[in-house]
Amino acid sequence: MAPRKFFVGGNWKMNGDKKSLGELIHTLNGAKLSADTEVVCGAPAIYLDFARQKLDAKIAVAAQNCYKVPKGAFTGEISPAMIKDIGAAWVILGHSERRHVFGESDELIGQKVAHALAEGLGVIACIGEKLDEREAGITEKVVFEQTKAIADNVKDWSKVVLAYEPVWAIGTGKTATPQQ
Repeated sequence: MAPRKFFVGGNWKMNGDKKSLGELIHTLNGAKLSADTEVVCGAPAIYLDFARQKLDAKIAVAAQNCYKVPKGAFTGEISPAMIKDIGAAWVILGHSERRHVFGESDELIGQKVAHALAEGLGVIACIGEKLDEREAGITEKVVFEQTKAIADNVKDWSKVVLAYEPVWAIGTGKTATPQQ
C-alpha cells in the first residue's frame, strides 16, 4: 500500500453564508497545493453541494456529521448516501461538539463510523479529552475508549484519519505541547 498523503482538514463549523464561503472558496482554489497533500474542507450541511460545486477537484469536501442508517424518520440527519450523492467524499464523526453538546456516545460514533465506511465515505474520526478528564488523570483512558469504539468498526484504515483535539485547550488559555 502506498503511504498516505499529508492530510489537512478544515472544519467551517456553523459559520458563513454563500457570499463569505464563496470568498473563502475563491482563496482556496487559488492556493498552490502540494501533490503530496490531501486537503479536505468540512462545510455546513446546507452548503455541502455549494462547496463541492465551487471548490476545485483538488480539494475534497466533508460533511460535518451523518447518521448510522441509510434512511428513515430521522429529522435533521443526513445519510452517507446523501453526502456521496452531492459529490462529497468525507465525513467528520465524533467531533467534541457532537460528543459534548449533543451527547453522542462512543457507541453511537462507532456505529456512524461503521455505516459511513460501509457506504464508501472517508472518515475523519475525532478523539480528545476535556479539561476535567485531563485534570482527573484519565486522558489515556478516555482517548483509548474513544479510539476503541472507532477501531472496533474499522477493517481498512486507508479511508480513516484520526484527529486528536485536546478539548481542554479550547478557549482555556492552556496550550498543548507537541508531546501532549
